[in-house]
This record gives sequence, C-alpha cells and structure tokens, in this order.
Amino acid sequence: MPNEKIAFVPFHTLNEFMTPEYREEVLRVVFSKLNDLSQMRKSLVNRAVKNDVNVPGFRNSSLAPLALKVRGAAKAFAKNPEFTAQILSAWLELNPELSKRVYELLKGRGWEVLPIEADRTRLPGFMVRWPAGDSYETLGQAFSERWPESTFDVNDIRLMIVWLSGRLPYNMDESSPDDPENEMAA
Repeated sequence: MPNEKIAFVPFHTLNEFMTPEYREEVLRVVFSKLNDLSQMRKSLVNRAVKNDVNVPGFRNSSLAPLALKVRGAAKAFAKNPEFTAQILSAWLELNPELSKRVYELLKGRGWEVLPIEADRTRLPGFMVRWPAGDSYETLGQAFSERWPESTFDVNDIRLMIVWLSGRLPYNMDESSPDDPENEMAA
C-alpha cells in the first residue's frame, strides 16, 4: 500500500518498558566498555554525552567518573530520543553474539528485520505494532528452546528484540508482525 503511513514513537519511549535499575545497567555497560567500541561509535557516544548529559562540576560530561556520568545520562536517556538511540547502538555493538541470536530468532519467526549492522539511529523511532502471538514471554521461551545453554539475561534479550525489530509492544496485533495492515496511520 504505497500511501500507507507507519506510526512511530520516539526512541526514549523505551523508558516506559525499562526499570530504572536496568536502564542504569545498560548505561554502565556502555560507558565502562567505550574502548571496546569502534572509533566512530565511541566518538558518537562521547559527543552525545558531552551535548546531552549534565554532570555538575564537569564542562565535558564525558570526562566525569562512571557513577556520575551514569546518573546524569539516565535523565538524558529518559528524555532525548537521539541520545537513547546512540546508547542503544553502542550497546548493540557490545553484544554481537546476542544480536546474532536474536536476529536469527526474529527472522525465523517471520519478522522483517533490518540487518544487524544497519544504523537504527536514522529511524524516526520505534514502530508501535507488535504481534500478539509473539509476546516477550513467547519470544523468550523460543530463545531458550533454541539456545538452551544460553546465559543471557532476560532483560538483555528483550532489549535486543526491541532494538533489532524497531518495535515496542504497544499495540498487540493478531496478524503477522510485518503485514502492512498492522501499522497505524500517522
């Protein structure tokens, strides 16, 4: 349907689905492993922190100690969609094995998913349609059945599903996740 529009919500809407503790854990992982990121991604994260995070006593918040940077970044993550997207892109890069498995899982279930290496920060946000048959629980169960030896945290699996699929489970739908009839008109 050429004239069909897809509804998106900004990336920071993800905060409605995350506990504050898990949000801080994601930020801590990204900031503590900055040197493991590609030079470009590290630069983008540092620029986002410098521009969007306020840490009292630091003109450049990217130079603040980890605990202070995480605390300040949690506010930016909750309010700034571009900042949220940069952090999630860095987190994706730091989790190559999990991203590969979740990608395989979603593709195997018929989801149309961008390639792992696609720059999701260029998207306008998350789509809001989610198939009812693929709840977090069902997808988690399917992940566990496919990789019973996995030690990935359930929150990490769920976040990877959301980020790779570009979807938040706002509107549960009975049909296929990528059926054009599923998307709301904007």
